[in-house]
Amino acid sequence: MNQTLEHIKNRFSCRSFTGEMPAEEKIQAIAEAAIQSPSAMNRQRWQVIVARDPALIAEIEAEGMRVIAAMPDKSTYERIQSRGGKLFYNAPCVIFVPIEPTELTGAALDCGIVCQNIALAAQAVGLASCICGLAGLAFAEDKAGQFKEKLRFPAGYEFGAAVLIGAAKTTAAPHEPDSGKITYIG
Repeated sequence: MNQTLEHIKNRFSCRSFTGEMPAEEKIQAIAEAAIQSPSAMNRQRWQVIVARDPALIAEIEAEGMRVIAAMPDKSTYERIQSRGGKLFYNAPCVIFVPIEPTELTGAALDCGIVCQNIALAAQAVGLASCICGLAGLAFAEDKAGQFKEKLRFPAGYEFGAAVLIGAAKTTAAPHEPDSGKITYIG
């Protein structure tokens, strides 16, 4: 089977990282794969911000967990607690993908493409990943401006998504594909 298809088939959402920082060349290769993502009319209404500062990552994680814990529906909080109680699962590197909100529909779609490139590039260089939309909750309240400044979001950009990167402490099987989701016409 084609190597790219093997990476797609074997990738899983890692929820248990060792905490060890990946080699610089691997992080750089992932970041470069991210910026090679296609975008609507090649407008590239996203940025790729590689965060490796443990204190900043912990601060963003704590704010996200605070917001989740305060939600009336406790199911998300309880699920995270059952997986170790950490939003970022001890990932040493978080790649934030802020987007230009002037055209959220196109920018959000493009952000998803960037995140998929990041996740597949991580798999290709032997690292684990987890696309983390819940990280956006840290940008939803009072500390949003502070975090945007610390992460150097461009002016006017908003949180799009985050991808956790690192070595897997434990591995998991990829999700079971549901071939019933495919429809062939013609």
